[in-house]
Amino acid sequence: MSALPPQPVIHEVNTWVWLKELERRTGRPVGLGDVSKDAWDEITPHGVDAVWLMGVWERSAEGLGIALADPSLRAAFTGALPDVGEDDIVGSPYCIRRYAVDERIGGPDGLAVARAELDRRGIGLLLDYVPNHVAPDSPWLTEHPDYFVRGTRDDLERDPAAYYETGGTVYARGRDPFFAPWPDVVQLNAYSDSLREGTTDVLRRIGGICDGVRCDMAMLMMNDVFGRTWGERAGPVPTRDFWPTVLTAVREQRPGMTFVAEAYWDLEWQLKEQGFDFCYDKRLYDRIVHESPESVRGHLQADIDYQRHLVRFLENHDEPRAAQTLGPAKERAAATLIATLPGATLWHEGQFTGRRTHLPVFLTRRPDETPDDPQRVFHEQLLARVHKSRMRTGDWRLLSCDGWPDNPTHRSLLAWCWSGEAGRHVIVVNLSDQRAQARIRLPWTELSGAVWQLSDLADGARYEREGDELLAPGLYVDLDAWGSHVFSVEAGRG
Repeated sequence: MSALPPQPVIHEVNTWVWLKELERRTGRPVGLGDVSKDAWDEITPHGVDAVWLMGVWERSAEGLGIALADPSLRAAFTGALPDVGEDDIVGSPYCIRRYAVDERIGGPDGLAVARAELDRRGIGLLLDYVPNHVAPDSPWLTEHPDYFVRGTRDDLERDPAAYYETGGTVYARGRDPFFAPWPDVVQLNAYSDSLREGTTDVLRRIGGICDGVRCDMAMLMMNDVFGRTWGERAGPVPTRDFWPTVLTAVREQRPGMTFVAEAYWDLEWQLKEQGFDFCYDKRLYDRIVHESPESVRGHLQADIDYQRHLVRFLENHDEPRAAQTLGPAKERAAATLIATLPGATLWHEGQFTGRRTHLPVFLTRRPDETPDDPQRVFHEQLLARVHKSRMRTGDWRLLSCDGWPDNPTHRSLLAWCWSGEAGRHVIVVNLSDQRAQARIRLPWTELSGAVWQLSDLADGARYEREGDELLAPGLYVDLDAWGSHVFSVEAGRG
């Protein structure tokens, strides 16, 4: 097992889409065990610590049939891929029949080869786990009916969209408390002791073939959320929550396994306290995309220990493409922000080259798009330079940006610093479409009485400043719209 660093950089790859594109590139079938060295190199640029191979598990034939019969899904498929064919639709990676690597992409032997290739590069492997539901043709329904939320025949007749019958037993379809049930999955019971034991067994087994898991919609299994969703149908409320029970038991055998929670509804802190190593920072994503720089600054005032357990991202398979929602210039500013904050960072395959089409996860093919080479170079250099600097191994601190009564543009600037064995670094980002200026007081009193050189890791520019000026009134910054600085601060001339 590869030990992931305390704040890993994760690259999400849509496994089926990636392999199908390699097939078209090479003209031969490609499974996980057949991927070339160059192809592995492409998805592990310098600075990436782990690859999340999204969607490797055996997908459901029954779930695929339900998807093909759904007009709204059909419309989504055509909207993303106008010439979509039946062969392009493989079903949802979150409608899982079994936690076995699908033979169509190489099976368990292929995944073992893939993991070895990543391990040779010092890269960890993450896979999916879906705790809330399984496919309607999962063997669990016949082998472990006590794992599920049950219904009655009256429930089925009254609300057939919310219940599912098989083998003479009525089960609830999977759902969250705010939306209609999902038609292609069956609801697991978070309160069930036997399910908790079964989940522990599966996660222990998964932990033997990868370095960690991303747990889909993890908050749905919390006692209070589950109770609000299912009420008395779930049975008596356990004294202990689902995740502390399961994660503690898994770590008895897999102590180094990393757990990442997909988290919403401001439940990140609670999930961290229940044992997750990292939780999605959806709130930061929303603030960057929809709100003001001041809103982002407020978010970054949270406790540093908490922030180190968050996953920062600008897109993933559930969100629209960043190139579409942000545009190239804002995306570069936001990427600089994400890459230099504490916590884990998540990057989505295709984000670096500016892909704009948000692909439904049911598909194995995406439309051709011309790569944005300047965007690719920018992102690869950003990740590599931040990694090489080792700045994120130090101590992080949010800095104030001070302005003038007649110039409020400082409100568009965000600044922070890192200090430690790797040296001192200062990051400033203009998260607006207008030029902005500010004074930024650096926190290191030892700068006094000397001259210091500020080297921008982004463009190589160098500046010399008096230490007393950096302390007060502060470093003067003048940035164009969506501009940024990533400075190292080192001793200058004597």
